[in-house]
Amino acid sequence: MLTDRLYRVSIGHLPTPLEPLYRLSSLLGGPELWIKRDDQTGLATGGNKTRKLEFLVADALAQEADTLITCGAGQSNHARQTAAAAAKFGMACTLVLRGEEPPQTQGNLLLDRLLGAEVVWAGDEPLVERMEAVAEDLRAQGRRPYIVPYGGSNPLGISGYVAAMEELLAQCAERGVHFDHIVLASSSGGTQAGLVVGARALGYEGHIIGISVDPTADRLRQILADLATATADRLGLGFAFAPEEFDVEDRYLGGGYAVIGDLEREAIRTLARTEGILLDPVYTGRAFGGLLDLIRQGAFGPQERVLFWHTGGIPGLFGFAEMLR
Repeated sequence: MLTDRLYRVSIGHLPTPLEPLYRLSSLLGGPELWIKRDDQTGLATGGNKTRKLEFLVADALAQEADTLITCGAGQSNHARQTAAAAAKFGMACTLVLRGEEPPQTQGNLLLDRLLGAEVVWAGDEPLVERMEAVAEDLRAQGRRPYIVPYGGSNPLGISGYVAAMEELLAQCAERGVHFDHIVLASSSGGTQAGLVVGARALGYEGHIIGISVDPTADRLRQILADLATATADRLGLGFAFAPEEFDVEDRYLGGGYAVIGDLEREAIRTLARTEGILLDPVYTGRAFGGLLDLIRQGAFGPQERVLFWHTGGIPGLFGFAEMLR
């Protein structure tokens, strides 16, 4: 494996299922749609960050850390999975979350509390700066914090998705299928960057399309190029990436990050009512809504095979109930 020389702990339920979406494909009249179920990774309801945490937690344990600390939005899926990983390996967890504490504890925030995480609200202060300050306070108390970056998106965490591409291609070989396109939600960039690194290393020639959830396409392409190059270097693969090598679609940003609109509502209802699969309102709902729109525009041939990579986030549904009605 491409990541064999990296220390890794076992957290996720891997490999995750690879499933055809027969009813939805028929309803749309093509292309042939499939889904990769990283919502089923198993860590406190699962999600894509679990793959990254297998490498990040291993590094934290090697450094004898006693606390995992990370940051995110109030309904952060990454924060919830980090809290679960900390509990699994006997570490404390501090989460630095954007904004002020809401009046109700629900969705991911409820799970953060159940998992034993300490939550620090950053208000208007930049998240990374607040996280660094909290880490310094913990060190002053004699603790040994390990900072898990936003989204788990550094070269070590991203290696989880290099391994995921290897996993996918093994499943494709076993089942005799090939995907012309892979579509996924992209925000901090780690998942898409890892898949692209794995694709180049393993010779996958299909298109990997990131539906941006927050950054503009130009900004996200630069982030992806930097992350992918650093990850390839970490793995000793010997190649670099330019921004123009990344397919990013930013037409579906709507009202902004975590602002739920008709696109997300339709996508969530469509997949739920045709295939019995749930999407989250912030990431996969927006990305799948973008995929549905691209299909209606004729972006894919009716005989092509398209994979949607489900990155998880289901607890977020319960944090956005009013917006989803």
